Amino acid sequence: MNFHTRKWVKPEDLNPNGTLFGGSLLRWIDEEAAIYAICQMDNQRVVTKFMSEINFVSSARQGDIIELGMTATHFGRTSITLRCAVRNKITRKSILTVEKMVFVNLDEHGEPAPHGRTQIRYADEAFNRYREDSRPVPQGPAAVEEELVVTRGEVDSLH
Repeated sequence: MNFHTRKWVKPEDLNPNGTLFGGSLLRWIDEEAAIYAICQMDNQRVVTKFMSEINFVSSARQGDIIELGMTATHFGRTSITLRCAVRNKITRKSILTVEKMVFVNLDEHGEPAPHGRTQIRYADEAFNRYREDSRPVPQGPAAVEEELVVTRGEVDSLH
């Protein structure tokens, strides 16, 4: 599991006991999980469908730095299931786990839509796809010549 997001526990995040308010932590978890699901399914239209039991095993105090970790555990046809762990950044002591969070991929009409994913997409894969998609499309006579050069090069690489 990768821990990408870190949060600094500030006074506004505390409950009356002086420890991290569970609602603040759950908001951070839901946001981080949604971002993870968006990146995995390559679609900004995702919704939280289910969150399993939340098991708080310790807390955090003002000034602590916590980190949130996410990993995909299952890819459905229109959904993704995640597992989340939160720990103290310095001590590595576990704060909580959420074993199952389900997000659903939606189409432009807000209906569940297939996402086509079957395995975790890593950042470098998404970045390489973005770079390829953002290359300018050549136009004019030079474009035809460039295309022929690429085609010849591809043919030569087959031998």
